[in-house]
Amino acid sequence: MHMFVEYNTVFAYVAGIILLYILGRYLVVPMKNLLKLVYNGFIGGIAILVINFVGGNFSFQIALNPLTAFIVGTLGVPGVLMITILKYLFQV
Repeated sequence: MHMFVEYNTVFAYVAGIILLYILGRYLVVPMKNLLKLVYNGFIGGIAILVINFVGGNFSFQIALNPLTAFIVGTLGVPGVLMITILKYLFQV
């Protein structure tokens, strides 16, 4: 009894595995970036809330709006520091 597999079947399996790998790479990498953006935004939002809580005693607050949320989401804690320094320098 001779068992054999056609080359077309082997080629289809290999092509399917390669296609799944490529598709997985293109779906996983953006998901990692999105999770990092959400994480940075969450940590930055907490940092802004802490600054507003502590700065309320010194009448120093940072507005939490879409622009500051975007800056904090992309840069994280350095974005919060940048916003704090700019607010202090320009006293807006």
